[in-house]
Amino acid sequence: MKRISLSTLFIVIFSSGIFGQSDQQQIQAVLSNFIEGTSFNYPEKILSAFHPNTPMYLQNDADTLFVVSAELYASWYSRKAPGTTNNRHGKILGIDVAGDIASAKIETLMPSFGKRFIDLVLLKKIEGQWKIISKAASAEPIPKWPSDMLSQPVKEVVMENLNHPWSMAFISPQQAIIAEKDGDLLLVDLELKTRKPIKGLPTDVARAIKIDTTEHRNGTFPHQAHGRTMSFNAGWFQVLLDPDFSNNQYIYISYAAENEERASTTKVIRGRLYGNQLTEVQILYLAEPYSHGLFHYGGGMIFGRDGKLYITIGERNYYEHLNPALPVAQNLKDKRGKIIRLNPNGSIPEDNPDFGPGATPGLYALGIRASQGLAIDPSTGKIWFSEHGTHQGDELNILTPSANYGWPYQTTGRYRTNNYKPEVPDGLIFTDPVYSFPQTVAPTGLAFYNGREFPLWQGNIILPGLSRGNLWRIVLENEKVISTEEIFVNDRVRIRKAVMSPDGQLYILTDEDNGKLVRIKNRSNNHH
Repeated sequence: MKRISLSTLFIVIFSSGIFGQSDQQQIQAVLSNFIEGTSFNYPEKILSAFHPNTPMYLQNDADTLFVVSAELYASWYSRKAPGTTNNRHGKILGIDVAGDIASAKIETLMPSFGKRFIDLVLLKKIEGQWKIISKAASAEPIPKWPSDMLSQPVKEVVMENLNHPWSMAFISPQQAIIAEKDGDLLLVDLELKTRKPIKGLPTDVARAIKIDTTEHRNGTFPHQAHGRTMSFNAGWFQVLLDPDFSNNQYIYISYAAENEERASTTKVIRGRLYGNQLTEVQILYLAEPYSHGLFHYGGGMIFGRDGKLYITIGERNYYEHLNPALPVAQNLKDKRGKIIRLNPNGSIPEDNPDFGPGATPGLYALGIRASQGLAIDPSTGKIWFSEHGTHQGDELNILTPSANYGWPYQTTGRYRTNNYKPEVPDGLIFTDPVYSFPQTVAPTGLAFYNGREFPLWQGNIILPGLSRGNLWRIVLENEKVISTEEIFVNDRVRIRKAVMSPDGQLYILTDEDNGKLVRIKNRSNNHH
């Protein structure tokens, strides 16, 4: 029997074609369903991993071993609401494959109970599908939270010389796609430290430019910046994998697109990725009209648990007085300043909210100024998003259908245009932010922490920002922010994105000329 360690598993997959469904990938998917089902109370995911009536040998304590069926075991996880966390931290340690049989080892940490479980599972390929046909578990004590599980974050640079990286999508723990705002889309191998530009991308991408602000005194650019050279945003934004990427190879890209007049807008495309070649490219969304001014595109994207694609579109105005009487973010017929919800092929879901005749197709929520980051709370399935304010007014919000988040009628910050007082129509209902920062953060791409390295961070929001270079850990309780912690206050750098890898590692992308992919590690590691 050939031994394949977890550290080399994905190199084997990549070298043999990362876009095919190898036996190792299928087995990993089966084991991941089991881990996710037991971690977040999805009995159907647990059952999908097992052959019917599979026996499970479970250790209750040092002296007790009992046998249950997979069906009974899965039923235990129907006692809590789906998506609620059990504070289990599972990881695949290794997989052995021999023809149509395989064995695997899974580690599960349950620090609140002071135990570490090791599962040994036996799998069989039956009618072309891998299923678990037996499982045995053993347990050993580990230190309990919190005294023996300190959080001491440190940075480890994994890759540098990136051109203002904006986002990252993991294909596996070792392979990913990085979108450089001012550069390319790169197919990278984090273990081999290789990168390949993806070919076949659209050619209408608008590029960031540097502007001498002394030449612009008409209110288009910030007066307080006279005499400085400023770089405005454009380029590639979010790269996102289709939920069924392993079968259809679709990736989704948002970016700033420009026309012949050098005006620009937010555009979303998708295409099939084979190797480093993008094919069958199609436009899913174009946030017309094109306009001048390289800022506030939005461009954040995420797939919800409903399988729908959510897109943030910025309102594009730097100054509030550039708005018409009916501000663009409040105009139901205008695509700007909105959150859009689409089917993966770009069509409009039938269950989208109804905003009445003339509303822009795909409209899901409005009153958005400049949102870039979206993330799913693993315990509830709800989508959270970050929102740029002006002078302060940075927010965290939960996305709900038909919601009006208020901009520019309502803000927790101050306007850039002095004495701007929009006339607010009667009868509007605004959705308040879950949290607004007392200082300027310029929040970007957030993530929910779900790894093992920082047990006390489980379920926390990791939120990076651009202002002075900041990174926040935000602790939630019942969808309320109960505490915030700023990390790396003595090592500041502009950060564009926080992202979790499939194996629970936390990474950040720094927004620099020499941009970096940085892994956040725990110096303590007492729980390993």
